[in-house]
Amino acid sequence: MSGGGLRIVVVDDHTVMRAGVIALLAADDSIEIVGEAGDGRAALGLVERYDPDVALVDLRMPVLDGVATTTEIVARYPRTRVLILTTYDTDTEIERGVEAGAIGYLLKDTTREQLVDAIHAAARGETVLAPRVAEKLVARMRRPVQEPLTDRETEVLGAVADGLTNAEIGRRLVIAEATVKTHLLRLFAKLDVNDRTRAVVVAMERGLLRRP
Repeated sequence: MSGGGLRIVVVDDHTVMRAGVIALLAADDSIEIVGEAGDGRAALGLVERYDPDVALVDLRMPVLDGVATTTEIVARYPRTRVLILTTYDTDTEIERGVEAGAIGYLLKDTTREQLVDAIHAAARGETVLAPRVAEKLVARMRRPVQEPLTDRETEVLGAVADGLTNAEIGRRLVIAEATVKTHLLRLFAKLDVNDRTRAVVVAMERGLLRRP
């Protein structure tokens, strides 16, 4: 561990990635890495023990994921700022992280200089977003309010995600094949897509379907 400066904990279940982040930050005298963890539950123990200024938290982790970890830290240890550092940049992931209370959202392709600057900004209470993340959030805010899918449309889309044909969807849901086509056309319009594959992708990005 390094000494002096802002106190940081690094939380990532990938050992090599975690070691890489620590190596990037260890050479900076303005940052002191006080602990590292491979899951969210262990991270909470570190935050309680060391009272860090910033917790760098990945999203996808065992035991307690990044969103749940962020929620717990914000609620129980409000002095510690949570800065998400992840590879995931879908609308759903970004929104979940921000809504959980993270002060920043960075992607793992960030440079060392950008990461160090972001940590200092987060410690000051400033919101920090990777450029690509900021663009997605702005675009989403400008997007017209989406009409929600009906329960039946969601069922049809789920069947599409399972790889079923229209005829098979009709048999599963006990509806006519023509009715399946009607539901598909309506949900295509709501999702602003032109084909079945894109409909599934967009629905997953928006959190309308669970990922397999």
